[in-house]
Amino acid sequence: MDNHQKRNLTFLTIGLIFMLSGIEYAVILPTIWRYLQLLEAPPYFLGLGLSAFSLSGLITGPLFGLWSDRCKTTKSIILFSNLFEIAGNFMYFIGYSKWLLLCSRLVAGVGAGAGSSIFGFLTRSTRPEERAGIFAAIMACRQVGLLVGPAFNLFLRLCDFKLGPFVVNKYTSPGIFMCLLWMLLQFVVLAMYWDVPPISSEGGAVMVEMKREEQDDEEEVPLMGSDEEPVHTYRAVSSDQLETSTSSEMQPFHSTSAVSNPFKNFSASREFLREEVVVLLTAQFITLFNQTALETMVTPLTQRYFSFGELGNSLMYSLCGVEVILGFFFVRWLSRKVADRAVLAVGLVICSAACIWCLIFLCNPQGGYGWELTAFIIGVFLQLLGLPFVAVSQVSLFSKVTAEKTQGFSQGVRRSVGGLATILGPLWAGGLTNNLYIMLGMMLALLMMITVMTALSYDRLTEPRAVQCAHNSDSGG
Repeated sequence: MDNHQKRNLTFLTIGLIFMLSGIEYAVILPTIWRYLQLLEAPPYFLGLGLSAFSLSGLITGPLFGLWSDRCKTTKSIILFSNLFEIAGNFMYFIGYSKWLLLCSRLVAGVGAGAGSSIFGFLTRSTRPEERAGIFAAIMACRQVGLLVGPAFNLFLRLCDFKLGPFVVNKYTSPGIFMCLLWMLLQFVVLAMYWDVPPISSEGGAVMVEMKREEQDDEEEVPLMGSDEEPVHTYRAVSSDQLETSTSSEMQPFHSTSAVSNPFKNFSASREFLREEVVVLLTAQFITLFNQTALETMVTPLTQRYFSFGELGNSLMYSLCGVEVILGFFFVRWLSRKVADRAVLAVGLVICSAACIWCLIFLCNPQGGYGWELTAFIIGVFLQLLGLPFVAVSQVSLFSKVTAEKTQGFSQGVRRSVGGLATILGPLWAGGLTNNLYIMLGMMLALLMMITVMTALSYDRLTEPRAVQCAHNSDSGG
């Protein structure tokens, strides 16, 4: 099997990992509140249970990323992290007490931290021009999981039997179901996942690697931002050097310090406090904060104004899932023709327009049931339309403006910022479902802020010029 086939199978496996994460969310979310009630948990335990998963992923993401950057492999990290998913879902199945249920989500969230290693691997294994499209496809896989997850609930809710000392019912069955799926995924990863080297463009095997410009012949210096200071330079490795170079990178303890210790001369402040990086991390936070706030708001809103029950909400979420999936694949196509920063700008404009629409027509709805429902549908449609544009472009840009050899750690930091947003978003919206002007007004203010930041930093939101030159020369050769 050649590297191209291994690469495709590896990407397929990554898609399955993200799809399973979406399925897990979709099968557990509808029943966890009732499950907690049966265990005599107070209402605030619902928020704790949902936030626990994000919290542990927030903490472990950078650690897994650090691990992958040092060892240059991700397969063993994925196999290890999946053990936490298996254990956490089995604990959820056991139930027993509200505290065990809370711990189960904490443990399962540790497994989600491996996403930083996966994004770091994707960055090192893709060319910049194809990266946004691949990221879009991977993100769409999670949306597919969110879409098909409710279908599994149709048979899980029928479960009513005992498995040894354990009771299997519609509340515990999601735990054992996801436990089995994650166990099956372990075999898929063993059989179909490889830490493949980058695949070149048609001009021959070329891998662009990032090197520090040296002040002298021996000493490396860290990344600096000003024109007067040393900056990153890049060099292309020709096809007959690729195999040797790649095998060297795969060795955890290679004698070259840049390989054995990618964090030599690394400075977090110089890496993450640069203008373009701050803008992209802010976009990550605001996008997920607004998304989770809207997810928290929408169910009470549909119940209050439209009397939607479980069937109505399920149908609404299914249609939303279809729209988001189509949006990701549209962005996948668009990213081949338009720069990432342009895609980001379009997404922010759409999200801002959606928020303004909701402020005008949803905070104090008038005009009868038909018009109110139409206004609600348009608002939700616009919100979901902008999501793939912002999500894909900011991840792709972030992978290009941060150092490649510490990409796992950088992606961990990015995902931790997103994890913090998914914790704070529901907390913000949960207390303001009866005061939409304040809730939506804050969301619009955040969108206006990141839009202005993007406009002011637009020239810096691009791939470093040295990398572009290296790829252009490769295509020309």
